[in-house]
Amino acid sequence: MTRTRLFLAAGLVVALNPLGAQSVTDSVGTSQRKLDIQYVRPQDQRGINMFETPKIAGAAYDGFKIQWGAAFAQQFQGLTHKNTAQPLSQAGTPAITNRNQLQAMGNGFNNAVANAYLHAQLAKGIRIQLTSYLSARHHNETWVKDGFIQIDESPIDLPILNEIMKFTTVKIGHFEINYGDFHFKRSDNGQVVYNPLVGNLIMDAFTTEVGAEAIFQKNGLLGVVALTNGEVRGQTLRASDRSPAFMAKVGFDKQLNADVRTRLTASFRNQGSAANGTLYSGDRAGSRYYYVLENTASTESANFTSGMINPGFTDKNNAIMVNPFIKVKGVELFGLWERGKGRSASETVVREVNQLMGEATVRFLKGDKLFLAARYNKVDGDLGSYRVTPVTGAPVTVSNSDVAVTRLNAGGGWFILPTLLLKAEVVTQQYDRFNSLDIRNGAKWRGFVLEAATSF
Repeated sequence: MTRTRLFLAAGLVVALNPLGAQSVTDSVGTSQRKLDIQYVRPQDQRGINMFETPKIAGAAYDGFKIQWGAAFAQQFQGLTHKNTAQPLSQAGTPAITNRNQLQAMGNGFNNAVANAYLHAQLAKGIRIQLTSYLSARHHNETWVKDGFIQIDESPIDLPILNEIMKFTTVKIGHFEINYGDFHFKRSDNGQVVYNPLVGNLIMDAFTTEVGAEAIFQKNGLLGVVALTNGEVRGQTLRASDRSPAFMAKVGFDKQLNADVRTRLTASFRNQGSAANGTLYSGDRAGSRYYYVLENTASTESANFTSGMINPGFTDKNNAIMVNPFIKVKGVELFGLWERGKGRSASETVVREVNQLMGEATVRFLKGDKLFLAARYNKVDGDLGSYRVTPVTGAPVTVSNSDVAVTRLNAGGGWFILPTLLLKAEVVTQQYDRFNSLDIRNGAKWRGFVLEAATSF
């Protein structure tokens, strides 16, 4: 962790002293580092409300270039939790006295998290991106998140290819899958400036997979097709348990006039089977809400998905997400409707889980330095069942076939610089109709989270 902290400190110095690097004045109205890499999303405030990278180069090509970037965030958490689950002792080594007893927690700082970005311009319209998690809740050590090549201009000077690439982007490698639109807004470990709040979704469709993706953009119309290995890492074992995942997205994204922008997309994903289905469990960074609804045997890294819901689909997994977005001057409205279907490898019946989310953000002052935001998020459906073995007695089946989880967030933030952000939110989450032997029975947690971050 010593090297990570030194890297973070150095990054903060650069962020607070942008004149130490090349700078450019843009629409934010503040000095920022010039982008040397083409067709890339800036890691700072300029990247807000940018979804697929646009078909605008953003930088002139004058030969091979490398550009580094970084992002890190620190939170202070003040959350409390409670439940009404029945006590349940569990056999094992060691035996658990009560697996439904909640972990005692108080107010305090969470572990600092950080990302590193490496961008390389190989040729005109061709770049490579490598993202690493330098420190995360799940893994304090450095982990590679993704690495891919993105092609926006034809490497072969043929008229037909040049015409196609005016509207097409091709991505090949290990990359963040383009299912839905929320993954463009969510907090990604140390990168939090795109998210107006601190937390992400309850059922968070976010993962990286190995494959290829093609994006078509013309006159506001959008189309995406992708084929991947369907899992968070490459693997050649248990081939009969693994099948590729197919994804598609259609929609439009149009700036109607100087004040109004509209976007509407629909995404679809299908996968027959996976040894480790990671569509809803692929976030290797972890939840922002440490220890909520975790028992006394939990640890920060092992129980890194606190407050999240994973339906556990590995086979016959089909998912649909619709995302509307509208921006009128400083007011932004973003929504989500999602339906996921699937089953685990041991199940014979396909289950269904639904998700709704609505978010409103208001940005004001010159350069949108201040903002307020609120989000409503609900997940309901069939989470299946699992078996537990009490210290005394026969194994017990715990079923959650018709449950609901609801979260409310409200907060805001202040961009001190386009590279330096302070955020705060209050949050409450409630669990309904969970089995009396499940730790989430009658559960509720609430409180506040403060977050300071830099990204450049």
